[in-house]
Amino acid sequence: MRIELVKRKEQSKAMALLSPVIAIALTALSAAIIFSLTGHNPALGLYKFFIEPLTQQWSLEATIDKATPLILIACGLAICYLSNNWNIGAEGQFIIGALFGSFLPILFPDFENGATLPLMLVSGALGGALWALIPALLKTRFNTNEILTSLMLVYVASLLLDYLVRGPWRDPGGFNFPESRMFSDAATLPEVFGGALSLATPITLVIAIVLAVLLAKTLKGFEIRVMGQSPRAGSFAGFSAKGLTLFSFALAGALAGLAGTMEVSGALNQLLPTISPGYGFTAIIVAFLGRLNPLGIIVAGFVLALSYIGGEAVQTALGVSNKIASVIQGLLLFFVLACDTLILYRVRVISRRAPGGEASHV
Repeated sequence: MRIELVKRKEQSKAMALLSPVIAIALTALSAAIIFSLTGHNPALGLYKFFIEPLTQQWSLEATIDKATPLILIACGLAICYLSNNWNIGAEGQFIIGALFGSFLPILFPDFENGATLPLMLVSGALGGALWALIPALLKTRFNTNEILTSLMLVYVASLLLDYLVRGPWRDPGGFNFPESRMFSDAATLPEVFGGALSLATPITLVIAIVLAVLLAKTLKGFEIRVMGQSPRAGSFAGFSAKGLTLFSFALAGALAGLAGTMEVSGALNQLLPTISPGYGFTAIIVAFLGRLNPLGIIVAGFVLALSYIGGEAVQTALGVSNKIASVIQGLLLFFVLACDTLILYRVRVISRRAPGGEASHV
């Protein structure tokens, strides 16, 4: 018996809209099974993980804080994926953006004026863009695999961060703890909505809306969609595959770098060896769960941020491993991709018992 995937002639639009909901439902069912296998009440585990964080103001605010970098990074990744460029290194671009953005408050702590924060944000975006352009240039110049190069650069960025925080950028008054000096008020993102959130959240929402308009209403958005679906047709239209690769990687890196700077100048207010719980990798799930649409990504980012807060909640209440959030995030990505695969393809089972055996379709 052999199993094949056969491309469908027509794709169901209804299933394309429902597939994220189906994926979330299957993930919740799998999470219930995991809680049950580990000896915990599955109903209580699901409540603690998915519902309780939405019932308290502090946890709701924390969820929005977690969602902000996920949404911003995922919006950049969506541009890459729509243009058929597979940027897997947003985590490294996030870290490099944080390093570039922290340059001023760490090395020039006395530089405190109205230009400090804007310069930090611009530097962070520039750093992320430059880091993302490395795999882009390697792809356009030497035809290297951007998946491998962008992913390997994540580890380079992580080690560079660890070296700087434990070495040259370590706080001289920090009792040898691996952390930088605290940022000044001029280098800190202001709070909005009565102190409930930082300025990073409205900035992220504005960028997501702008990108949604760019994709839907501009020539550049049309170029991204055409080159992603049919590079040959795009070349006939005069679009440059190399130029789009550089553009998409630079934009994704800039947004990831901006997210990194806003994270260290807002929630953390300093550099630490671990400034990210894996935002760059989780943002990949957010991008696909949001159907590579910036507006859908806003909702998906909130759902994935809920997994971070919910993971902490079940760890405290039930004593389960702190890796439960990563497991559930991985399951969600699996079910999202599985649903998308079945939308695009049908399963054909071919029996080998007789020559020309009959095939069944699903």
